[in-house]
Amino acid sequence: MTAATAHQTAGPYWHLIDFPEWADLLRADGPNAGIPGPRITLSGRITDSAGNPAGDAMVEVWQADAAGSYDPPFHGFGRSATDKDGVFRFTTLRPGPVPGLGNATQAPHITLAIFARGLMKHLVTRVYFAGEALNATDPVLNAAGARAGTLIARETAAGAWRLDIVLQGAGETVFLDV
Repeated sequence: MTAATAHQTAGPYWHLIDFPEWADLLRADGPNAGIPGPRITLSGRITDSAGNPAGDAMVEVWQADAAGSYDPPFHGFGRSATDKDGVFRFTTLRPGPVPGLGNATQAPHITLAIFARGLMKHLVTRVYFAGEALNATDPVLNAAGARAGTLIARETAAGAWRLDIVLQGAGETVFLDV
């Protein structure tokens, strides 16, 4: 009989894989230099159930380009560590609508993966944009029901979008089982 091993959690060794430039998907020396589309910043604060910041988390994004395509030349992956206040920030393009199952059109969204100390597995969620007409028919937002608002980013200034993420408890963000 083998001895039990300790549980492993995600983190907190982000400094080994943290490349701050990856948070800017549009940087001049990056793969998306010169890609057309509306530029945005996406930020948010990650907190636990007590409202404490997740100051050592890592957030990854994956998204389509402004035309709704995941194909090259756009490279839709980015990574941002949170700061001591639990804040992450990305510079990217506002994505376009993408095709979904059964010819359903999905509203423009950005997929987030969250890695943090204490999580046995990363969490996956989506960011949608307030005021987007396609939100009303998006299959994921419809499945979220009354909690769909936890997936909707608000524009805080021209081109600046914010979505705060609550890891558990009251106001918990909807996470996807993928």
